[in-house]
Amino acid sequence: MRNPRKPIAMLLMLAWLVIYVVAVGSLSGQIGSLSPWLQMPLYILAGTLWILPLKPLFAWMNAIEPPEED
Repeated sequence: MRNPRKPIAMLLMLAWLVIYVVAVGSLSGQIGSLSPWLQMPLYILAGTLWILPLKPLFAWMNAIEPPEED
């Protein structure tokens, strides 16, 4: 039987990315009012932090299940 974890994980990743992009995009007005020297690190941080919550999902998706015994 094929592992159903990968399609499930793909859908969860897609949902997370949509939520994250909308959240960061909704803050862009407030971030845009800051000085460029503050904007740059905030956008760099926002561009890298999205991956941290997905780390456990990647581990779960790639986990090998023990074979089923008859």
